[in-house]
Amino acid sequence: MSALITLPDGPYRLSGTGAGYAVPGAPFTSRVGYAAAHVVADPRADPTPGAPATLDWDATLAFRHHLWRHGFGVAEAMDTAQRGMGLDHATSMELIRRSAREAHTVGGTIVAGVATDQLPAGPATLDQIRRAYAEQLDQVQATGARPVLMCSRHLAATARGPEDYHAVYDELLRRADGPVVLHWLGPMFDPALTGYWGSTDLDAATGTVLDLIHTHAATVDGIKVSLLDERFEVDLRRRLPDGVRLYTGDDFNYPTLIRGDAEPRTGPGRSYSDALLGIFAAIAPPAAAALRALDAGDLDRYDQVLAPTVPLARHIFATPTYHYKTGIVFLAWLAGHQDHVTMVGGLHAGRSPGHLIELLRLADAAGLLPDADLAAHRARAWLTTVGVVQ
Repeated sequence: MSALITLPDGPYRLSGTGAGYAVPGAPFTSRVGYAAAHVVADPRADPTPGAPATLDWDATLAFRHHLWRHGFGVAEAMDTAQRGMGLDHATSMELIRRSAREAHTVGGTIVAGVATDQLPAGPATLDQIRRAYAEQLDQVQATGARPVLMCSRHLAATARGPEDYHAVYDELLRRADGPVVLHWLGPMFDPALTGYWGSTDLDAATGTVLDLIHTHAATVDGIKVSLLDERFEVDLRRRLPDGVRLYTGDDFNYPTLIRGDAEPRTGPGRSYSDALLGIFAAIAPPAAAALRALDAGDLDRYDQVLAPTVPLARHIFATPTYHYKTGIVFLAWLAGHQDHVTMVGGLHAGRSPGHLIELLRLADAAGLLPDADLAAHRARAWLTTVGVVQ
């Protein structure tokens, strides 16, 4: 096969430069790195929005093994897996159970989302929200996965102020039988979460979540923050109690946040962020190589490897950010991790052909297409369907 394709502005040859990344099995030593994994839909199922999610379980679980082989932990059944955008509650719980079993077979680490999505859309009482959260917390803990207490659309709609968030989360954290991860997902990822923690004022919301963390510091492993605000994240991690991690969910600024402060800090809080990132699933080979360079103290190599991935990440997570999953799946298809681009709920139509063509260029530049001939073959077939004659 040939790696030459025709793009709207002319011929383009894919490089295939991603073939050289090794797949070492040891975990990272200087940072904790979770990759939030997507799901692979069954292409024969009905993708109509609202239809029950039907997954290709073999391909979905194979992708998690790909992440574990590279040294990442898996963050399961979170927004990257279309939680709240096509992945229903029953399928989410089955996904967590299956992934946790697979993690156990290879010694892989796994965290998993706890939410309230078994409740019907619309109004809910605080008591209903507490019970829904508690039910899922128990289910996730039973699998052996570490729970991530995800932001709840129901709670965002029902809570009247910080005291309602405290009432719900205090009970959950007392109920947990081990460490948990909190979750702060900004409205750019889900507009229904505007004003989470009881205020649209960022300082007030921060005060609420810090009060909660300080009260339950022995139970909170860390907090995953996805607000795409580098300065805010650095300030927040410096205010966390000793032993509580900040897991960056910033898919724009992850290299500098994970690299950390130029000078070691002597006060409370950490000088760097750990990671729980959707982009890490898409860029696993170079991201793993960069984290291993960081383990070895080779900051130049760390910067060099991650730098080409940043333009791709910023493109994938461009506004409207909540459609980033379309690009994640498209890239997984080009890289050979799955055989189609069909998504649960028809979300494969979430990005324009122009957006995906630019994603193709950026992925190639970042060394994420290890088999250039396969990627070109698939790209030619797809480009024909969007009117670009090959």
